Order: sequence, then C-alpha cells, then structure tokens
Amino acid sequence: MVFSVIVPIFILLFLGYISVKVDLINKVQITALSAFIIKIALPALLLHALSSKDLHEIWYPEYFLVYAGVAIFLFALSFYLGLKLFKNTMTETSVLSMGAAMSNTGLLGTAVLTLLMGNQATIYISLIVILESVLVVPTVLVLAELGLQKQSNYRAILKNTVQTLFKNPLFLAVMLGMSCAIFQIKLPQQVDQVLALIGQTASPLALFVIGGGVVGLSVRYINAQSIYLVISKNVVMPLLVFVGLSTFTHVSQEMIYAGTLIAALPMPSIFGILGQVYGLNEKALTPLMLSTILGFAVISTLITLWW
Repeated sequence: MVFSVIVPIFILLFLGYISVKVDLINKVQITALSAFIIKIALPALLLHALSSKDLHEIWYPEYFLVYAGVAIFLFALSFYLGLKLFKNTMTETSVLSMGAAMSNTGLLGTAVLTLLMGNQATIYISLIVILESVLVVPTVLVLAELGLQKQSNYRAILKNTVQTLFKNPLFLAVMLGMSCAIFQIKLPQQVDQVLALIGQTASPLALFVIGGGVVGLSVRYINAQSIYLVISKNVVMPLLVFVGLSTFTHVSQEMIYAGTLIAALPMPSIFGILGQVYGLNEKALTPLMLSTILGFAVISTLITLWW
C-alpha cells in the first residue's frame, strides 16, 4: 500500500518538475494548468462527491471544530508573535500567519488523500476548504488591507472580501454540493457524469503542477521567523489535530488520519502569491519552499506508518 501511493506521487511530481526543467512546458502553462485544477477540475470533483451524499455522511462536527480550533489558535499565535517578537507590520504579519495555519488542501490534499481513501477523501477535504475559504483567507485579506490603510474603509474592505469569496469556484462548488445533500437534490445524470470525468483529472494534474511549480524556487531568506512558520505548519499543526481528534472516542481512525495528513501538508501556493502581492517576496517564498520539503517528508512518514 505504501509504495502504491508514495511512488505514483513522486513520479508525478518528478514528471512535472522535469517537464518544466527541460522546457517541455513553461511556467505560464503550469500556471494555466493550476487555474484549471482550482477553478474547474477540483470544484467538479467536490460537487460530484458531495451532491451524491446525505447530510449525515458529509458533516462531521468534531472533525471540523477540532481542525478549526487548531487553525485559529496557530494563526492567532503567529499573528501575535509576528507583531511583538518579529516586529513585522500588520500586513506582513497577516500574510505570514497564513503560512503557519493553512495547508495546500485543494491541490496536494486532494491528490494524496484520494489515492489513499478514494471518494471518501473529498468529504474530509471539503470541510477544510469551507474553513479556509470562509475564515482563514478572508481574515488574511481583511487584516492585510487594514494594515495598508491609515484611514480604513471597513465597509469597502468587507465588500471586496465577500465578492472575492463568492467568485471562488471551489467555495461555490462545496456550498452547492452541501446544499444538494441537505435538501436531497440529485443532479441530472449527464451533468453528474461530466463532473465525474472532469474531477478525475484533478489529482494527477495537481501533483504534476506542484512538481513543475518548484522549478526556480530556492531557499534564500532563512531566519527565525521562517523556521517558526514551517515548524508551526508541518509539525505542530498535525500534532495538535491528531491529539484533538484522538480525544473523541467515537471518531474513526480514518478521520483522525485524514485530518492529521491534511494538517501536515505544505503551505498553500496562495501563501506565496499573496506574499508577492504584498511585497514580502523571499519572506514568503523561503518558508513556502522549506514547508514543501518538510511537508512531503512528514506525510510520507505518516503514510508509511499508517498504511
């Protein structure tokens, strides 16, 4: 089981890396593929999976609350330390704190967990997508904008954040899928088949894109804060999620493993993107690169131990 999961993951990562390295595919095309996954393939996969379930099959309150509690705690702790200890501005701190508490759930989480758990993985992923889309990313955007403006227009910032949220296909797909489950609405068979076919491309393409995306990245800005962010994300977060979920005796072993693996994943690519948008550059890219390396080491170890 270990080799049947680990080996395909690293082969796909390597194929993506070598394809960009030898100029078979360029960075612009990798970006386009990434957009296809996040905006089309992954929403299709989640909508297909959620719309075919009943509410009790997709809503795990203990799982959601434990993961949310850990993410909020680590984000708040990183935010406090960023301001008080590392002396960052509010904008810098808000973006960097994302790295301490948010995983690459959409791309890498989908790819890894579906190989391990099949369609059941989409349930665990979708609940974390809700948390990250509704709470983490909007909080980062609001705090980052507040830090830039001396006289903050709170209404305009909130309006822009809400508009950004409802333009996110991933969030909309999860909300629509959960609505179908709640109200027992079945999608037309032809539509569901199309969603299933498109969704099947999400996992392999995600790994290919991640492999191609690391070409050109390098570690140039290692400092105490970078190390702290990576340890928080790839060591402390999965440990806290594992302990938190294990305290509930009726939570399944699969659920514990899923939550821990998602928490152990590297920082999301949006962390590096926002870092560049707000002028952090290497302050964000270096911990992103370190987190990618350590994250793969941690999840490979966990898969080896558990599967």
